[in-house]
Amino acid sequence: MDPYKSLREEAYEANMEIPRRALALYTWGNVSAFDRQRAILAIKPSGVAYEALKVSDMVVMDLEGKKVDGKLNPSSDTKTHIVLYRVFPGIAGVTHTHSTYAVAWAQARRSVPVLGTTHADHCTHPIPCTEYISEEALKHDYEQETGNLIVATFRSQQLDPEEIPMVLVAGHGPFTWGASAAKSVYHAAVLEEICKMAYLTGVLSDDIKGLPAYIVQKHYDRKHGANAYYGQR
Repeated sequence: MDPYKSLREEAYEANMEIPRRALALYTWGNVSAFDRQRAILAIKPSGVAYEALKVSDMVVMDLEGKKVDGKLNPSSDTKTHIVLYRVFPGIAGVTHTHSTYAVAWAQARRSVPVLGTTHADHCTHPIPCTEYISEEALKHDYEQETGNLIVATFRSQQLDPEEIPMVLVAGHGPFTWGASAAKSVYHAAVLEEICKMAYLTGVLSDDIKGLPAYIVQKHYDRKHGANAYYGQR
């Protein structure tokens, strides 16, 4: 009996959403599922194509970066996931993709402004983009320091990772998170659409202005506020 079966299944199903949502090609991208009570995560193995992936391939790791169970090597981004689980309370899933439009904004080193209600439905702030990772940090531990860079960006800008469950790492790409592995992939798909819409807005207009604050707040509150009325209650 596999004591990690349900966690592996959660991670597997979330990882399979990446090709379903066209968020990455080939072996690019990874999702992890976190069991906070046991302080372990299940994550995609490194370099395994999605069409070949099996539930049993998911690698179980602890928060010290040690393999708990699994035959394969974990994702090369595992340490970044671990940093986020350690620092951001309440999250239980992390996704990293190389989706086209999100990566384009990351390569341009630009935060994504709130231009429309699609963005406002999910958060009231621009989606932040980090600075480039420093050469010193890269030499120390690239993946761990990538996580530290994300955390430092949120702390320096006083951002709430539960309200803004996504970030662009400059020159690299997006990381998203959520209350489950499935929710973290959902946020990755949302982020890609927001980045695509924002890019196309820039193509169509030379005079881009952010969505007025009162519209932003209305759309966020009707979905997430104390008196939210979006969806079924």
